[in-house]
Amino acid sequence: QVQLVESGGGLVQAGGSLRLSCAASGRAFSSYGVGWFRQTPGKEREFVAAISWNGGNTNYADSVKGRFTISGDNAKNTVYLQMNSLKPEDTAVYYCAAQMRDPRVGVRSLFEYDYWGQGTQVTVSS
Repeated sequence: QVQLVESGGGLVQAGGSLRLSCAASGRAFSSYGVGWFRQTPGKEREFVAAISWNGGNTNYADSVKGRFTISGDNAKNTVYLQMNSLKPEDTAVYYCAAQMRDPRVGVRSLFEYDYWGQGTQVTVSS
């Protein structure tokens, strides 16, 4: 079992920055890869970014590439999502998730993820 807890969401103006954290517990960090997803009411949950357990492989959605950075701190069992140049369309509930099928790869498909956090709200005002 893996427990995931997100934090760092909030309200920010367009052009601003936020850093989300995903604290993991229950299994060794090297056992899984981590992804960030987001969802708005009435829409499907969508991929944002993913990272392998050692940080050597990352993947980003085209919509956030160049603005968001995913990173991990194995000593703290925490994965971060640094979000810069935020836009109103980034407004969503952000979820982190862990997958154990291949921790060497940052996986894009939400169906590959086994464990999910409760989500944290990010609101970007125009």
